[in-house]
Amino acid sequence: MQEFEGIRLKGPWQAAEVVDFLEQERSPLRLALNGHDGFPLLASLWFRYAEGALWCVTHQDSLVVRRLAQDPRAAFEVSVSEPPYLGVRGQAAVERLPGQGQQELEAMLDRYLGGKDSKLARWLLSRADEEVALRIRPKWLTSWDFRERMSGS
Repeated sequence: MQEFEGIRLKGPWQAAEVVDFLEQERSPLRLALNGHDGFPLLASLWFRYAEGALWCVTHQDSLVVRRLAQDPRAAFEVSVSEPPYLGVRGQAAVERLPGQGQQELEAMLDRYLGGKDSKLARWLLSRADEEVALRIRPKWLTSWDFRERMSGS
């Protein structure tokens, strides 16, 4: 599958299953960043999968953007919150794309809120020009799937 060409893929899922999961799952992506003091930082962000990358959006003044400006390396995880547990995690390089912030914000609002008509959506859109898109390009991915193990059979 072209999406993961050159990316080390491990775990029980084939590339098509990883893509299906990432396209369907609505739990936030957890993004681990390198803190300035050597301790890791963790941020939960809405995401979407497209063109071999995970996309997020955050405010230009966020700690996420500041830390990525210093060190674009990150780890990430997308997983379900309820048993049986399954998901995808990996390491990635993250690119900050200020010019695409509004476009990605609109995509996130459609994906997570079902549109742009809610109070939250209108507030986020009111500052859309201050949003930064994040393109997370995995270096490696691993999947896990405990459905069979946790089924009790």
